[in-house]
Amino acid sequence: MQDFIIIGGGIAGISAGARLSHLGRVTVLERESALAYHASGRSAALFEESYGKPSVIALNRASKDYHATANGGVLSPRGLMLVGTSATDAAFRKDIADMGLSEITAQEAKSLVPILNTAVVDRAAIDTSAWDIDTDLLIQNFAREVRANGGQIATGAPVNAITRSASGWQVVAGDQIHEGTTLVNAAGAWVDQIAQMAGVTPLGFTPLRRSMARIPAPGGHDMSKWPMVFGAGEDWYCKPDAGALIVSPAEEDPCDPHDAWADDMVLAEGLARYEEHVTEPVTRMLANWAGLRTFAPDRQLVLGRDTGTPNFVWCAGQGGYGFQTAPAASQLLANLIGGTPPAIDAEIVAAVDPARFG
Repeated sequence: MQDFIIIGGGIAGISAGARLSHLGRVTVLERESALAYHASGRSAALFEESYGKPSVIALNRASKDYHATANGGVLSPRGLMLVGTSATDAAFRKDIADMGLSEITAQEAKSLVPILNTAVVDRAAIDTSAWDIDTDLLIQNFAREVRANGGQIATGAPVNAITRSASGWQVVAGDQIHEGTTLVNAAGAWVDQIAQMAGVTPLGFTPLRRSMARIPAPGGHDMSKWPMVFGAGEDWYCKPDAGALIVSPAEEDPCDPHDAWADDMVLAEGLARYEEHVTEPVTRMLANWAGLRTFAPDRQLVLGRDTGTPNFVWCAGQGGYGFQTAPAASQLLANLIGGTPPAIDAEIVAAVDPARFG
């Protein structure tokens, strides 16, 4: 008999498992053969403190010290640059205000990213304090914490049935039956489906597809010091990644939960938008993929006990902010379940409380 059964082995579930393993016996169930298979394994892996809604930014800021120091830290310098044109000035100005970026000249931007086409890109802004996240290391750090505290992590364990029992919950996963007092729903794109299986009212989460292309280093440049680059209004972005460049159309196309793949036409349109801003054409792709970024209706995380079923806990709606917010979000979840006053402001706690949906 477990105290906590956690469904989902992405960054949401494994970080929740690590925190809750200090409060009781934990089992994490992941349907795939490895942790972080879906959205968590397809992240752009950037820590940008001012990226997201106010509640997300608060969780980002509360997570920064953990990211920087815990287990030796998982951050390395990257930086973020925003580029714009005369046609995108309104979106450019809004992004600067929303993210607190510092404006620089187009020539200064080109000195940082030499392939920028300054005949088109005539404005830019930067945040030098954005960081790469070693997402695999973060996942493994949390997984080690689960196991060190006696918790279990079961991969290849798809949830087939959930029933209430006298002591809490019975979950059939693969050929195993797991029993626990509290059920934590961290199933990513599948969170509403898991809720329905448990007889809990879904909250209306929407998975949104985002595609990625991996291309060779443009012009053979050494990109190791380049910042991540966003187009104004986030209608494309690119980021150095292990000697190659990942480029995304940054689309948000609603879809049903599934093992996502890139849409060829959407990817081509996004690559074309990227090419409009640079001097080096895209000649080939090394690989492409897609992930599902799942949001609640108000695009804020959902953390805490279900209002109608208190032993059913939501850890959901991370969207594109799961890795950034994981340390603080998982700690907040543990505080709420364990009855410890959260360090996060009460206003932020209310903003992510499932009770806001009635």
